[in-house]
Amino acid sequence: MQYVNLGRAGVKVSRIALGMGLREIGDVAEAAKFVEYAIDRGVNFIDCANRYGLLDNRVDARGTSEQALSKVLKTRRDDVVLTTKVRGQMGDGPNDAGASRQHILREVDRSLARLGTDHVDIYLLHAWDGETPLDETLRALDDIVTQGKARYVGCCNYQAWQVCKALWRADRIGADPFVCVQNVYNLLYRSLESEMLPFLRDAGLGLMVYSPLAVGRLSGHYRPGESPPSGSLWSHKPRAEYDEGFPLQAASVLDALGEVAANRGVSAAQAALNWVLSHGEVTTAITGSDSIERLDDTLAALEWELDDEERAKLDEVSKVF
Repeated sequence: MQYVNLGRAGVKVSRIALGMGLREIGDVAEAAKFVEYAIDRGVNFIDCANRYGLLDNRVDARGTSEQALSKVLKTRRDDVVLTTKVRGQMGDGPNDAGASRQHILREVDRSLARLGTDHVDIYLLHAWDGETPLDETLRALDDIVTQGKARYVGCCNYQAWQVCKALWRADRIGADPFVCVQNVYNLLYRSLESEMLPFLRDAGLGLMVYSPLAVGRLSGHYRPGESPPSGSLWSHKPRAEYDEGFPLQAASVLDALGEVAANRGVSAAQAALNWVLSHGEVTTAITGSDSIERLDDTLAALEWELDDEERAKLDEVSKVF
């Protein structure tokens, strides 16, 4: 396993993080064993959220991912750098979502109770909240750090200007600043490159990439215009949602990815993940693996690197003109 600093923060995290949005594990005990296996393989970065649940985040399963982690944290708390998130809908009430002071301070305590720990290492805003004053949100997060309930704070799914504004306001009011950003980035979705990546280089923030395989579309098991394989994740979801995830250049990307993988003797998933990790701005890639076999294949991507020719080939075929 490789470990790097999370941006300019002193904490060191594994270059592969385990995402707790488990889609195909429906049992808390089974999920806990899977997390234990990942830690034993060297993964020390665990990414969770208050609304994550087992069995593809069913509404009635919200919070069960944190509950599964609690079983592991009883004996492995010092072995992991733990995130969880706040912002998403957690109930039917008017204050059951958002980045208000009321919602944030209530939800951090509920997350800690489910996790069975007195702190998370990184507390993340799951999305921008345009209805709550930014100062209110940042002061609430700062209080959580001051109280020792979180070591660091960060954000997810923000645009570059939103991260910049949040850093500026945190500096003006003396609040603890974001140390990292978590956003989607993969061969089929490269929009971060226009503004976010240059900004992160300048600001020194860490970048946690989720969906490095485009929710499995880059695993080599799917093709645009073709039905998903029977029994696969996408075979249980609406076909329109599946098709919308393939941009016009997807077929060419998959062809090139397959060629690189075949020449290397590795899986397409490894090649796609390796491309993500080849970008210096990326601190860690979050794997959505939910089986030991898939996790082992994912971790094997750290055992080799794309050469300049392979990287250029994938860059060229995946760019949007």
